[in-house]
Formats: sequence, C-alpha cells, structure tokens
Amino acid sequence: DGVSLCRPAWSCDKYKTGVIDGPACNSLCVTETLYFGKCLSTKPNNQMYLGIWDNLPGVVKCQMEQALHLDFGTELEPRKEIALFDKPTRGTTVQKFKEMVYSLFKAKLGDQGNLSELVNLILTVADGDKDGQVSLGEAKSAWALLQLNEFLLMVILQDKEHTPKLMGFCGDLYVMESVEYTSLYGISLPWVIELFIPSGFRRSMDQLFTPSWPRKAKIAIGLLEFVEDVFHGPYGNFLMCDTSAKNLGYNDKYDLKMVDMRKIVPETNLKELIKDRHCESDLDCVYGTDCRTSCDQSTMKCTSEVIQPNLAKACQLLKDYLLRGAPSEIREELEKQLYSCIALKVTANQMEMEHSLILNNLKTLLWKKISYTNDS
Repeated sequence: DGVSLCRPAWSCDKYKTGVIDGPACNSLCVTETLYFGKCLSTKPNNQMYLGIWDNLPGVVKCQMEQALHLDFGTELEPRKEIALFDKPTRGTTVQKFKEMVYSLFKAKLGDQGNLSELVNLILTVADGDKDGQVSLGEAKSAWALLQLNEFLLMVILQDKEHTPKLMGFCGDLYVMESVEYTSLYGISLPWVIELFIPSGFRRSMDQLFTPSWPRKAKIAIGLLEFVEDVFHGPYGNFLMCDTSAKNLGYNDKYDLKMVDMRKIVPETNLKELIKDRHCESDLDCVYGTDCRTSCDQSTMKCTSEVIQPNLAKACQLLKDYLLRGAPSEIREELEKQLYSCIALKVTANQMEMEHSLILNNLKTLLWKKISYTNDS
C-alpha cells in the first residue's frame, strides 16, 4: 500500500492538532475526497501519484519521512526543516515570517530580482483559505514546502505555460495539475516493472508509442520554451540537473508540461554547494544526473561553473526524438542545428548571444515546418 509510505496519516495528525494547515488538508483528512491512484515514482523515496481531488485529476507529491539514500542532492533540500514543521514558531509575526522567507530566498537565489515581490507572492500562495491572513498552520506548511526546489519554481513560474499549476497543499504534501501523458514517448510503466525491462526492449516500445512527427515538433518547441523560462529569468538562472524524458509530459494539445522539476535548481544555490566539495576527478563533481563541473586538481575541489548549459542538454534529449521520422527536406538542417546546440558550452564568452540564436533558429525551423501540416 503505497499510500502509507506517503504518510498522509502523519500529516493529518498534525492537521487535526492544529500544527499545519492548507487548502488540501480538509479533503485529505476529513472528507477524504483526495484519492491516491497510480504511483508514478521511478524511485521509492520520492512519492508521486496520479490522484483525484474533488473529482479533478492531479498529481500528488509527497516527501518520505526518511529518504532511502542520501545523495549530494539532499543537501539542497534540508530534510529536518521539512519533516518537523517546527518553524515558524508560535508567536512569530507576519513581518518576522516575511523576513525568514526573504533570507531563505537570498540564500537560495542570491541577491537578485525583486525578492520582496516574491515574498509577497509566497504569502498569497500560503494563504490557502484566502481569508487575507496567513495562519500559523499555513505558514508552517509554506515554510516546509519552500525548502523544496520544485515548489519554489512552481511559484516563480506560475504564469508560464509549461509549468504545472499548483492546486493545493497540506503540510509538505502538494497537488499539481496533471498531464495526460507523463512521458515524452506516450507510454509509462510503474517503476517495479521498469526495473525488469531490458533497456533495449524499452526503447523499441517507446518508439512504437511515439506521437507523429509534427506533434513531436510541437512538444519539442515546448521544451525549448521552458529552457527559455528558466534561463536568466527575474530570479536568476535555474539549472536543469536531470534532463530526461521521464520528467516531461504533454497534454492532449501536445503542449509540453514539466512533470518533475525536483532537480531544477537555482544556479546560485548549486554553486555555493559544489564549490568546496572534495574531488578526485570530474566524476565527483556532478549534481543530479547531469549538472557537471570540473575537478580542480591543484586544490582537489570542484569548480563552481557548470559545464553544459540547459539548452545543450535539452537538444541532446531531443536529438533522436526529432530526427526519427523528420521530413526529409529539413532533416539535414535540423541535424546540423541540433549538433551545434549540443556543442554549446557555458564558458564561451558569447554564450548568451549564441544561446538565443541557436534557440530561435531551432524554434523557427520547427514552427515553419509544422505550420504547413494540418496535423498540428
């Protein structure tokens, strides 16, 4: 029974004793109208379910009491803060809470953008019952959630098309809008089965269930737009540290939606964390699956510059996806553009310009091609 892993009972206990509060608490604990359906997690220590909340489909995410294995990544999301709901303490004024949130943002995002505006945005989100004030229980839930990168990103990018909307939360459990297809290839399997399927066989299954090329092109444009959304936005740059097909989904109009943004982290935060890390070789300087820096052999410490920009990783992911079945008249040009995109390095001093140029060229090429087809 996967639900017990997610410990709603524990959240409900905290809710009933008045420790935490949030818009999903009543449905989760009292009316029991928030149901957990199929498990979407590929890793047992991060729970993700398809759920139904008051008859609306959503994706329910919740933290595990104890992560099964602590990797470097967990330091970005301190467990203690989330698990205990001990902050803010009783008697904390709204002003004091705003200051707490402000310094958390300053540490995570660096001193940029209008942080006070972001703090106010968070207070609006935290006020779950929309009564114009944030109760202590709501503040405790919000504080726990703000430790999670995905939650922070969802609030920052809440007006962007490719970010799933937040539907509600209770403690550190939150519900976001669901997408019809939770994999780039249109077939997703429970992780238990995934473990036993040889990857070669899995790939041919994927190809079998892939949408038609114009639709793939539309999904790809969505990914490129998302890369733009997280690249030097109003609150700095975010790095995509696990660029894989399983974290992307799309809806029935073939608009890309991110399914899992947990490994998209503020660059400021990652640099701080990685720069003093001891290393023997470059292999030790990786966060997530693909945010790599290099190992400085003279100090045996990781450097702080991530080598590959998000765009290069997105193109890497899209290469086979877009080239398979691509119309012959653009295939060569498309391949050329994808390869120059994959070759992008962060260190190039013209990086920003080159980045926008490559991104726009790719989008133009794809749009031009699909605006002629009735399929799109």
